[in-house]
Amino acid sequence: MRIDLTKTVSQNDVIAVATSGGADSMALLHYMHNAAKNSYFKVIALNVEHGIRGESSVKDTEFVKNYCYKHGIDVLTYAVDSVKKAKEEKLSLEEAARALRYDCFYSALKDGKCNKIATAHHQGDNAESVLFNLFRGTGLKGVSGITENFDEKIIRPMLDVSKEEILSYVKENDIPFVTDQTNLSSEYSRNFIRLNVLPKIKEIFPEVEKSIARFSKIAKVEDDFMHGEALKAVNFLDGVAEIALPLHQAILTRAVIIALKSLGVEKDWEKSHIDSVNALVTAQNGTKINLKKNVVAIKEYEKIVMFNEQINCDIELPFSVGKHFLNEKTIEIKPINIDTDLKKGFKADAAKIPNGAVIRFKRDGDKFTKFGGGTKSLGDYLTDIKTPKRIRNSIPLLAVGNEILVIFGIAVSNKIKVDETTKNIIEFLYY
Repeated sequence: MRIDLTKTVSQNDVIAVATSGGADSMALLHYMHNAAKNSYFKVIALNVEHGIRGESSVKDTEFVKNYCYKHGIDVLTYAVDSVKKAKEEKLSLEEAARALRYDCFYSALKDGKCNKIATAHHQGDNAESVLFNLFRGTGLKGVSGITENFDEKIIRPMLDVSKEEILSYVKENDIPFVTDQTNLSSEYSRNFIRLNVLPKIKEIFPEVEKSIARFSKIAKVEDDFMHGEALKAVNFLDGVAEIALPLHQAILTRAVIIALKSLGVEKDWEKSHIDSVNALVTAQNGTKINLKKNVVAIKEYEKIVMFNEQINCDIELPFSVGKHFLNEKTIEIKPINIDTDLKKGFKADAAKIPNGAVIRFKRDGDKFTKFGGGTKSLGDYLTDIKTPKRIRNSIPLLAVGNEILVIFGIAVSNKIKVDETTKNIIEFLYY
């Protein structure tokens, strides 16, 4: 068994080998410990007792500790309750155990016990992962397989090594190991692939694991390229993700997923959400769809805009001079000199503002009288001046009933304009 450590190990690394006591992890620990003896890095062991197999699992941890003590290897041990996590979070035992295991990995990294974690994933594990994801209906990313470097902190040095090579190495070096009985049960989906699917395929295609490894590497290169193209198509600004059109559907789909994740929808999105956003490409301008966690998508001319819509339209503040705070926006209303330049900014005749005026957001039935006369619905006016639909509900307004007197940052109504009779001018600032 030969492992190319130059791709994953650097000078002065302290590498914790994730060691369960099974043949794979014991082989990796033995190999890396020997490689580190007269080299530029240090190796320790890290064991996680998952709380799944009761006393048997505890004995496996003791086995690892004893082996490490005998060979002068420092060991970190963690105990977690995978059964409890699976029940509380409605996960499979596999998912719960993996999540807790990686929590322990990152805890060791954060505490400075090591700067990298090495796992014993091998060629067969990669084949299982690719097939598992393929059977679940994944895309290119899912068939890209297990990466050699994950997060730059989790390394998989044995990905090019077959299970047969590992077992041969264990036998040649008389390395003791334990057998996790759950690995022999077809009850778990990955085990079913390992014990039932791959052996049947190997009967016809003996080199299937190597073939899948080549395929997954090709898929990763192509996936990385398309992900990069999708990133170029998304513009992030002030909590808004804008996707420029036109785009090939393959890139658009990835851009939508990138936008969703940037807006906090990490896992809850479904294919139907992606399809709905893709359909906006041919929809009318201004078409809006609701997605997950208050995220909405709107067709705006030659782009799709996605953002988190959390405006409380019921907020209403009494009109007065001074500063007002509305959904993290600052509004300032202040008196100014009568001789000021009226062509700049948003100014009004204070005497023309009726009693009962309030500062609020847009509501159904609002109307606006533009400068020079002519009244129309607020929505139509905003459409005329091409105000993006996504921000219309978040623009502060000065209103009396459904009569809009000021659209902050945009316009002042003809009804409160400054004229030759004006004695007191106020200015409306919005930031």
